[in-house]
Amino acid sequence: MRSTLRLLANVKPRYLEPFAPTGLTGLITHPSPRPTLIYLYTTTLQKLQSFPETSAYRQSVEALTRHRLQIVESKKPPGFDEWLERVKKTVGAEPERFAQLQRSDGSFVFAGVQQADGTDNVRGEEWDGEGISATTEGPFRTPKEEAEWDKIIEESSSTAEKAAHDYYQPAMKWENEPALEAEQISEIEHQIGAGLIEEVVQVAEAEYKLVDEMHKSKVWEELEEKPAPGQWTYFERGN
Repeated sequence: MRSTLRLLANVKPRYLEPFAPTGLTGLITHPSPRPTLIYLYTTTLQKLQSFPETSAYRQSVEALTRHRLQIVESKKPPGFDEWLERVKKTVGAEPERFAQLQRSDGSFVFAGVQQADGTDNVRGEEWDGEGISATTEGPFRTPKEEAEWDKIIEESSSTAEKAAHDYYQPAMKWENEPALEAEQISEIEHQIGAGLIEEVVQVAEAEYKLVDEMHKSKVWEELEEKPAPGQWTYFERGN
């Protein structure tokens, strides 16, 4: 319902305006929800690989995450294929510089994102090749992630690399993934059924962080103190 009202309130625009109010207090329109969700979901799935396959937590989170990832990936924004070809050319021209940012599945740990001050093209159209600041695709970073990211950027821009490549340029170039149309976002929200896409991002980010805590706690192991007989009986469905 909220997603429908958001579309109606804006007279069914082709694109939602980034950083505009969503109608929920403290929640603004996400500028790039698709790459953000893909990053959070794929990273969460990779983290879950370190859990035993018998782990109930892994099984449940894995199933839900794969389902939502499939929904998000199935919606490609207009101009996506052309954008992907341009990105491949950018990476192909300087493979060494992007090597540390490339994941095992061929994707990358960062992407350009729209800025709140409007310094970047909202829809990712007519890219002029100018540098766009690099950031993890997730909406927030912890101090540890920030430090790791700074290290990657520093190493990829090292003095040794500058000397090794005459074509070295001081700033990385990255083009935004084109924005989803408002109707596509509405379809994702309807299929996932968990509120606005911004709320879906918040849930995905929370799970992304929770996986680390669950692994640290080794939730797949037996309880140190066994539950008393009948302790959980009241949670069962009545006959």
